[in-house]
Amino acid sequence: MQKITATLIGNQITSNSSEAHSLFKKSHFGEKLGQKILYSNCETFFLVEQNKMQILDFKNSPIPENTLLKKFQNLDKTFTIKYQVFKDLRGKSYVVKTALKFGADFRVYEKGKTTTHSKWLCYATGENQSLKWQDFAAKNRVAHSTKKNLLIAIVDEENQISYYEIKWTQP
Repeated sequence: MQKITATLIGNQITSNSSEAHSLFKKSHFGEKLGQKILYSNCETFFLVEQNKMQILDFKNSPIPENTLLKKFQNLDKTFTIKYQVFKDLRGKSYVVKTALKFGADFRVYEKGKTTTHSKWLCYATGENQSLKWQDFAAKNRVAHSTKKNLLIAIVDEENQISYYEIKWTQP
């Protein structure tokens, strides 16, 4: 497959190339936005790191990988932790999408099941970050009300990830 050429304008990364549409159909990278495919920052960086995508600026100049990483880290101070979780889940063949409208980091779909609802709402955090019980309860309530399980991903200092799945049960 030829590299996808995508453009960064403002904070949006899009492509209307045939390769982008092909990868969207095959592996569910990106979201359809009219005739274009819109990529999340994690999807973009993953594809760049895998040498499957090249990002151009508004002047059609290539953006180096390290410059792109710095931009994403400036936009989101927790990008590195979120990206480690995204990369790990995609490496395990899960489809991972943004979950901003749910107040979560990601929606995670069971392997090969993107036509159904996602199974998990995932929150990525570092091992040294704390989570208040009220925040945990709120995250669990959102997951339950959207018929999803809560998935907490904790990234340690060696970039090892521990996942904790929380299911709502009736007494």
